[in-house]
Amino acid sequence: MAAYIVTYDLHKSGQNYACIKEKLESYPSSWHMQGSVWIIKSSKNANSIRDDLTSCLDQNDNLLVAKLHGEAAWYGFGTKGSDWLKSLLEAQL
Repeated sequence: MAAYIVTYDLHKSGQNYACIKEKLESYPSSWHMQGSVWIIKSSKNANSIRDDLTSCLDQNDNLLVAKLHGEAAWYGFGTKGSDWLKSLLEAQL
């Protein structure tokens, strides 16, 4: 399984946060790390994840799904989140 970062911006209109949150939480492993940024683990590719999430979006919303692997750096997250992210990224090497 691969790790992906998912970011979105739901502009005015439907702003279906409950729908996108529910879909992201349905992946085998997920972390709502901040605002509209999640990291998920999935056997799907980025296109499939995007397609799965677009049913929650309006025409004027934005979504990015990008595969994570290799080097990363962060600051200000608790031990639990940092440890989870570190082990997830190490598994991608």
